[in-house]
Amino acid sequence: MTKPFAFAGRVSTEDQQDPVASRNWQLNRAQALIEPVGGVIVAEYFDIAQTRALPWKRRPRSAALLDALKDPNRGFDAVVIGEPQRAFYGNQFGLTYPVFVHYGVEMWVPEVGGAIDPESEAHDLVMSVFGGMSKAERQRIKVRVRAAMTAQAKIEGRYLGGRPPYGYRLADAGPHPNPAKAADGRRLHRLEPDPVTAPVVAQIFADYLSGTGIHASPSA
Repeated sequence: MTKPFAFAGRVSTEDQQDPVASRNWQLNRAQALIEPVGGVIVAEYFDIAQTRALPWKRRPRSAALLDALKDPNRGFDAVVIGEPQRAFYGNQFGLTYPVFVHYGVEMWVPEVGGAIDPESEAHDLVMSVFGGMSKAERQRIKVRVRAAMTAQAKIEGRYLGGRPPYGYRLADAGPHPNPAKAADGRRLHRLEPDPVTAPVVAQIFADYLSGTGIHASPSA
């Protein structure tokens, strides 16, 4: 006898992963959990390019899953999540799981070896820990990204995006060091003085240093 499941997952740009590859390994992990009990995935709710910090109601596919729980003809009896750290952030599990319990839909995760027991303090603790780990991981990613960007700008002279400041223009700085991005034609950029606007900036500073400007005292 088969048991119908919905599969839920998430990947975002902050995870620095290929969405297809990330979906596949999360799906494989979910299938390995439910296949011994005759589980078959009949629906999929996988969010792409959605940060884990967003609550489920603000992630398109997760929000659709929450809406599906209300439908008695939804077509599945349980939801399997391949990677809870990607699904839940901070206290999101504590806010989301009661909705599943209310509509009588089981939630399965590999970390507890099957369905989460709403009466189990141990299961609740495990999921809370993963939510905390997810939050800590996101903070570490932010720190690493910011540190890397600072080093790239300071040491390598890269310009990392946005409109160049007045007086500068973008210049080519060679192929991207990441082979995959270089193969796609991605290149690095740096700032160089703009021959048209740079003299204007130099003149502004020269005038300021000489005491000339809108706030300068009128000459006697």
